[in-house]
Amino acid sequence: MGAAIGLRNGFDAVSLRRLALATRSANQGRRLLALAEIYDGGSRSDAARIGGVTLQILRDRVVRFNAQGPDGLLNGKASGKPPLVE
Repeated sequence: MGAAIGLRNGFDAVSLRRLALATRSANQGRRLLALAEIYDGGSRSDAARIGGVTLQILRDRVVRFNAQGPDGLLNGKASGKPPLVE
């Protein structure tokens, strides 16, 4: 079994909980609270349960958080079907 991906420096559980309270996106808030659990030393399973997701989805969110910070936890807009050009 592989080692868990570490979380980015510059944040802690308190700052993530503060961001979760301030955000207007319920999804981002839930994701931030799940990551705060990891910063507090909780297990990834507990964090996944808090976020209501599987361990794989939690891992994907950790990767996005490490790359983009809290903004990486916002829902992105799908590109959709490209317009037809004549």
